[in-house]
Amino acid sequence: MTLLTIHQHLTTYLAIGAMLFGFGVYGLLTRRTFIGMLIASELILCGVSVNFMAFNRFLAPDPAVGQIFTLFIMAIAAAEAAIGLSIVVAIYRSFKSVDTEDLVNLKG
Repeated sequence: MTLLTIHQHLTTYLAIGAMLFGFGVYGLLTRRTFIGMLIASELILCGVSVNFMAFNRFLAPDPAVGQIFTLFIMAIAAAEAAIGLSIVVAIYRSFKSVDTEDLVNLKG
């Protein structure tokens, strides 16, 4: 496998998708702020989208299937970003912090 033909193999795209997914899971587990967690969840969704498109390109008999799944993932990611950021703004206005350890007591 030469460097010029690496884009013609399914394993290349699966490795990239797995790396993005792994970075997202690692970021989700290690970040203490809500913004970092939102970015990590976007990386997870991006890794899943790359895998869907790779399977669509190399294995699917109908090319629209993977593209439709990826469009749904993009819509979910956009909704998650909008709702997540509005929740972060509301929490910041109440507690003056976006650190998850500062928000232990969310009652009343």
